[in-house]
Amino acid sequence: MENTNPDGISVLIDYKWKIAISIAIAILLAVAVIVVLPLADGIVLGLVFAYISRPIYLKFKGHRKIGAFVATMFIVIPMIIILGSGLIEIINQITWIVNNQAQVIGSVFDFIRNIAFPESVHQQLQQFTWDFSTIILPLIGKIGLVSYAQSIAMFFVNLLISIIVCFFLLADGDGLYNAIIKLTSKDQQSIVERYSYHLDMILNGVFIANAYAALFVSITSLFVFYAFGFPHILALATLIFIASIIPMFAGYMVILPLSIIRYFDAGFQSAALFFVVASLLIYAPPELILKPYYASVKSNIHPLLLMLAFLGGAFVGGIAGLFAAPILLGALVAAYRVYVEQMQTEESSTIA
Repeated sequence: MENTNPDGISVLIDYKWKIAISIAIAILLAVAVIVVLPLADGIVLGLVFAYISRPIYLKFKGHRKIGAFVATMFIVIPMIIILGSGLIEIINQITWIVNNQAQVIGSVFDFIRNIAFPESVHQQLQQFTWDFSTIILPLIGKIGLVSYAQSIAMFFVNLLISIIVCFFLLADGDGLYNAIIKLTSKDQQSIVERYSYHLDMILNGVFIANAYAALFVSITSLFVFYAFGFPHILALATLIFIASIIPMFAGYMVILPLSIIRYFDAGFQSAALFFVVASLLIYAPPELILKPYYASVKSNIHPLLLMLAFLGGAFVGGIAGLFAAPILLGALVAAYRVYVEQMQTEESSTIA
């Protein structure tokens, strides 16, 4: 009896054109990824900015272009100006610190000696400072900020790309979503739609509430820092923005060290006044108004996982990784939720 089961070679021959097309598409995708990789920061930031500014965009129902323009101009542009200027200032400071490590460590040792601590405590603080600096300074180089100091032009290009990506995602995002749905088979469209729904809810919960609160905090902090005469206010406002947007972090991680520094520079009353004013003007409105207003938008992801995603992404991929890692985490969680729903649906069908 003749064997009707085709062997592997026959299958390859029968599907040679499909295999060749698949390989060609994979190669083209790989080339496309390599080409756009230098613009990854701009693309990822554009996606994040689109989510942040979407509540404003949705107010302009039926006027997509106008809504996208207004949301980009009044939300994204101010955010980019603050973050861009602050990051450049941070880059300059980090570059100076990395190039003058001995002088920085010496200044820290002199500051410790001027504090009225016992000699044994001075020695322990100096040893801790030395060990801390030998760990932190190499990590700073891995974040990727120092490399931006050598390519400021690309940094500005990425900021421009983020504005363009944000605008077109807002203006034509629905068309892109519908095109993706049409590419999927009809029996898989419901799964894709459920996955998109879960992913959208997760990303809303991750970015919108914290981002609006962080934006308010960073803008308000500019005026507070200027009033109290702090140097490098743009860099400090950017640090507060980053600290406020990461779950389990807070801008107090910036305010407390500044209060301590002000205590040694200007005394207890000045430090206490700065701490109280900063707390009332910077943190009370977002904590009492903005975050409760968006309390219904939740990602239902544990804050520890999000914190690890933000920090791990920053160390691995710099600015793009800072936001891409939480997006990837959200994509995995959304896939898991769709899988659980699908299993529950199949079990219900079997029981019925």
